[in-house]
Amino acid sequence: MKPVLDTFEEAVQDIEDGATILVGGFGLVGIPENLILALKEKGTKDLTVISNNCGVDDWGLGLLLKNRQIKKMVGSYVGENKEFERQVLSGELEVELIPQGTLAERIRAGGAGIPAFYTPAGVGTPIAEGKEVRVFNGKEYLLEEAIQADFSFVRAWKGDIMGNLVYNKTARNFNPMIAAAGKVTIAEVEELVGVGELSPDQIHTPSIYIQKVIVGEQEKKIERLTTR
Repeated sequence: MKPVLDTFEEAVQDIEDGATILVGGFGLVGIPENLILALKEKGTKDLTVISNNCGVDDWGLGLLLKNRQIKKMVGSYVGENKEFERQVLSGELEVELIPQGTLAERIRAGGAGIPAFYTPAGVGTPIAEGKEVRVFNGKEYLLEEAIQADFSFVRAWKGDIMGNLVYNKTARNFNPMIAAAGKVTIAEVEELVGVGELSPDQIHTPSIYIQKVIVGEQEKKIERLTTR
């Protein structure tokens, strides 16, 4: 059995200033919102955050950004975040933008113990600057290094007390690979069930990758509302 924590404050208590954190989600879908809120309240700063994007101005990782807790953001999409744009243009925030497929594979490689791989994405662009380039079958490829982090935050639909996780539809997104690439992975689940209640064939993240589990309700937010 994995530790099932009582409070989100307890879940983030070991995260110190300067930590590197992988955070699941795409837009506002599948984000570990309660863990993010707890980290905001804790006030941990100088963080390097690795996630597809940085939430919106008033939710998700945007809350940490607004609170000046993120020192460096690594992602593939700026998103619907005016504060993100402002901090980048003013030089307050260090940013590393990575092609989305490359980001996903760097995280997956980190979880699989693969130190680096070659990809054609980014060849001949500023992304290639300073990176090794090799030719395979007449085509150029960049060497990209795997990503790992001190902590991973993931969001699951269901989890059991062993730490096995199931994600709901598109909320799976980056979560499974991020769960595998953190030294300590904390899973925020909507529903906790007993051993044997999840079908082994349906488990997306095996318990071996999870160190801590906590249950939390999700507040449904709309990333962009379009009206006619």
